[in-house]
Amino acid sequence: MAVQTPIRGLRSFCIAAKCLSFKHAAGQLFLTPSAVSHQIKQLEEQLGIELFKRQTRAIELTNAGKQFYQSIQPLISSLETTIADFTNRQQNKTITITLPEFFASELFVPKLSDWTNENPEINLQLETVKSGMQTPSTADLSVVLSNGKPNGSIITDLFPVRYVPACNKRLYRKWAAEGYDALKSVPLILHQSRPWAWHQWADKADILDFDPKQIIQFDSMFGVARAAQQGMGIALIPMPISQTWFKEQFLVRLFEQELVTNDRYFLLRHEDIEHSPEIQKFADWVQDTFCDLW
Repeated sequence: MAVQTPIRGLRSFCIAAKCLSFKHAAGQLFLTPSAVSHQIKQLEEQLGIELFKRQTRAIELTNAGKQFYQSIQPLISSLETTIADFTNRQQNKTITITLPEFFASELFVPKLSDWTNENPEINLQLETVKSGMQTPSTADLSVVLSNGKPNGSIITDLFPVRYVPACNKRLYRKWAAEGYDALKSVPLILHQSRPWAWHQWADKADILDFDPKQIIQFDSMFGVARAAQQGMGIALIPMPISQTWFKEQFLVRLFEQELVTNDRYFLLRHEDIEHSPEIQKFADWVQDTFCDLW
């Protein structure tokens, strides 16, 4: 019957042969020096040859040990590489993406099941940030809202944003008949990143005597939309990102005039994705799903 040589004995031999120390080999293998010595002794008995000359404070390879090391070391190295590659392929890759919180809740998450159903082997880590906040540098990908092209090596233009005045259904019935006069008697709501948006909208609408009663700013677009839904006032709501709010009639468009700005959503890639097929695949999906959305 053929004698089976354990792989761990061969690996212990290769490391000990390279550093010529059972103690140093034990440190790399997370074993005791006596365990390494025992494994190599078993290997010598199985081979029927002496691999090391053992001295009081040192070891050295015998001629047969040198020949065996030159023959077996490339095989062990190749085997370790194969095992590592296979293990990496079996482990799920995790992709980190940062997104504005309103984009994530209104557009990204409702579409995400399309991706997860097709790619169950890839994990995702989603991190939401408020508009205007800096994107964490640890992310693989980021979706950002920017007034102009942001800095970055790989940038994909997704879609532009326009703003429309809206309120809830109950107040729409009250204010729609008043026309632009309603703007003088109710609070006007907007995101703090665009503090002059209502004035810009009024200029586009040719309202010469624009004099709002009160302007309320929120630091999140979700807060803007929710305040309008609950009847606090009339809000400038971003489209097409808020289209679900209108389809489900949480909000009703009050005037036809839109505010078109340079605000656009962009996809930023923070890693050399040519060497990461998972990130490349996910970036392609984001681009295909949200590019040119209007």
